[in-house]
Amino acid sequence: MSTPVSYFEQMYADNPDPWSFETRWYDTRKHDLTVAALPRRRYRSAFEPGCSTGRLTHRLAARCDALLAVDAVPSAVATTADRLKDQPHVMVAEAQLPEGWPDGTFDLIVLSELGYYFDDADLDRLLERATASLEPGGDLVAVHWRRPVAEHARPGDEVHALLAGITGLTRTVRHVEDDFRLEVFSRTPPGALSVAQREGLC
Repeated sequence: MSTPVSYFEQMYADNPDPWSFETRWYDTRKHDLTVAALPRRRYRSAFEPGCSTGRLTHRLAARCDALLAVDAVPSAVATTADRLKDQPHVMVAEAQLPEGWPDGTFDLIVLSELGYYFDDADLDRLLERATASLEPGGDLVAVHWRRPVAEHARPGDEVHALLAGITGLTRTVRHVEDDFRLEVFSRTPPGALSVAQREGLC
């Protein structure tokens, strides 16, 4: 089954930064790579589910006109809201996914360290909602840990394989290390363009 919210609530109760995002170079570098992989300089409306403490949210905010970040754990939402309090274009809210997926459409969706916490049915619903709410030509970013974790319903590579099999998503960026996989998928049609093509270089 999907990992219950109580699991995450207990983790944050024991430690307000349970994955050491504030201090670990691994995550600082991974977040930097995630933002660097964004094909567009700027996005109109972005959505980041599972924002945790908001470290990645803060980086995404600099590239977006509007950004919605959600998490299922109230304390994580409070931490992120405090971190982004000087960014009026960022909205932080509590939501449990996949049923709490927001209405509206986005030209950027970031699924960072999220997909492997869901069982088959919930992950199918999550990816359906993500694909349906991604605007034509919009970008979906997926980043997941690749090594085995007992609490995960599936490996990170399996999440990415499912994304690669969705009609209407075309992979435009692929970065794979022993530890994590980072990919960007474009919503098609229209046809997916490389960064150089978007810039008129080829």
